[in-house]
Amino acid sequence: MTNEYPYLPEERTIGYVPADNEFMREAKRVRDTMSTDRNHSTGAVVVLNGEIVGRGANQSALKNDKLLDFHKNTFCVRRFLKIKTGTKYWLCPGCSSSRHHGETRAVKDALKNKGSIQGADLYLYGHWWCCRPCWDEMIKAGIDKVYLVEGATELFKR
Repeated sequence: MTNEYPYLPEERTIGYVPADNEFMREAKRVRDTMSTDRNHSTGAVVVLNGEIVGRGANQSALKNDKLLDFHKNTFCVRRFLKIKTGTKYWLCPGCSSSRHHGETRAVKDALKNKGSIQGADLYLYGHWWCCRPCWDEMIKAGIDKVYLVEGATELFKR
């Protein structure tokens, strides 16, 4: 499968696993139970030596249920302005800033739990690629591979 990702660092690839993969199932559970971004919910887990060592879901700056629903169903500043995906999160309080993306939060949780996660993998459910700030954080932390659910492009691409 060849995808045109909006961003992919040199010498990095994205792998795909079935939805019933144990780590992908957990990433989906994290998304379903922890994400407050109703527009584009994601969940991520960091796996080191076959063990989940970190979890994270994207978080919206909005906390009010009515505002979250309004953002999802009626108005998003970034959609209105046709902002390129993966950029200018700060323009819209309903969109999760990159520091509150599932990948970044999972890496932070894993580092807190383990100290070092060199060579770990990250499983992401709810999106079809990772933005530059998330890749930067993952690479800095030592994440080796990123996996998405099979069919992510069709499931989550707008």
